[in-house]
Amino acid sequence: MSRFFSTVCCALFVVSMTSVDAEAAYDAAAGQKTYDTTCAACHKGGLLGAPKLGDKAAWAPRIAQGLDVLVSKSIKGFQGKTGTMPARGGDAKLTDAQVGNSVAYLVGQSK
Repeated sequence: MSRFFSTVCCALFVVSMTSVDAEAAYDAAAGQKTYDTTCAACHKGGLLGAPKLGDKAAWAPRIAQGLDVLVSKSIKGFQGKTGTMPARGGDAKLTDAQVGNSVAYLVGQSK
């Protein structure tokens, strides 16, 4: 039993460190500018089924997937059951870092 408990504790530690590292990789404050200029077009009013900024119930299952998954889907684009996320929010000029920062901002405002 103690070996199982140790394995579970180690796994939880690794998962928690991965989450912290993912969040630390992005600059949510810088992401607000990208949100304001690009992302708000959909996430302010829920266009195309986008979860609204600050809607904790809508964001909870997305946040549970992890920041890296959300960033990847935001960069590549995603067709979900309830909506569409255009690649790079529809702005092909956005860098991966800008997309990641804006996702970090959205997540931070929606926890």
